[in-house]
Amino acid sequence: MRRPDQQTTTRPTPDAAPGTTPDTPPAEATGPGTRRIADAGGAARSPDPAGPRPAGDLTTEAVLAPYLRGQAAEFLRSLRLHHEHSAPADSGGHDAAAATRALRRSARRISGSLHTFRAALDPLWADQLRAELAWLSGILAREHAYANRLTRLVEALHQLSGPALPAARGVRAAGEGATSDAQGRAALGVGAARAGALLERRLTLARTRSHSAALQALGSSRFHAVADAVALLASDVPLAPGTTAGRTAEALLEPAERAEQRLLTAVAALPHDDAEPYNEAQDAAWHQARLLLRLHRYANEVVLGAADPALTGAGRALDLHRDAVEAAGAAAAAARTPRIAPATAYALGVLHADQRHEVEAARTVFRETWPYAAALSTP
Repeated sequence: MRRPDQQTTTRPTPDAAPGTTPDTPPAEATGPGTRRIADAGGAARSPDPAGPRPAGDLTTEAVLAPYLRGQAAEFLRSLRLHHEHSAPADSGGHDAAAATRALRRSARRISGSLHTFRAALDPLWADQLRAELAWLSGILAREHAYANRLTRLVEALHQLSGPALPAARGVRAAGEGATSDAQGRAALGVGAARAGALLERRLTLARTRSHSAALQALGSSRFHAVADAVALLASDVPLAPGTTAGRTAEALLEPAERAEQRLLTAVAALPHDDAEPYNEAQDAAWHQARLLLRLHRYANEVVLGAADPALTGAGRALDLHRDAVEAAGAAAAAARTPRIAPATAYALGVLHADQRHEVEAARTVFRETWPYAAALSTP
């Protein structure tokens, strides 16, 4: 692997034509920051405050096992806090929510590491625990997601129903545009309140059901089996058959590099800005890039000691993209409610369009903050 001769990052380059990808293959389409994983076996510049790890220290026993044990301990600590703050006599709902987020965070890191470094671990054990942690994280995430979605949509409705309605796309005659905007503002003002009430009923019900499902899951025998498995992980990490303490650095470096290359390939294949703005079929590719970026971050935490700070902005943009996509879907689903008033349907349609514009904005921010220029081109 080539070693970077500088640590600075570069912005996306406009060399590639719209709808094309750069000629450089994905394995070489890397910016300066991406080679730190490859260099970790030598004299890498690591974000770990303790400095770069020597090649001999990049072993399953020295790096991966302590990381997994640490995340397992954090999982158990968060679970204890969740139980303490979820008691009926405890009014600290905020503390319970914070404990739930911490529980999900450690579950994601354990699950992601089991996926990336599966070859260094007992594969049957890794697959089973990863599936169970994914189930748990998904169950716990829904209540939080519905609450955030409702807040996002209600705030957007308030902004859209204000004195100025966002101009429609395309060129219109001045008189026709002014008349249309005035009519649109009037219709939106009438329907916004009803649309907000409808969204609140739908999403509050979904949140309540998700809360009940989470409580049921946390009291189930399935969850207790997961907690027991994580408790065992906190003291013992099952390694792959035949693995010894002298496992070479490649057992960690190669899987981490593969995770990196999968991310770069996915980003290079993302649809360009000249695509249809409301083509929901393209959302899946962006969601996949977000998941691969998360796996890459977790692999960096294992091998380098910390996530690459150059990817913080890009990761945040993909999170906002996910939120906007799901909010747009919620608005569209509400608009399909039978027998709603035309003004309510109109307000929900405007809200859907607004959130799809937010999707586009998040994609633009991602392209502007993505640090590896050779892996992504802007038309």
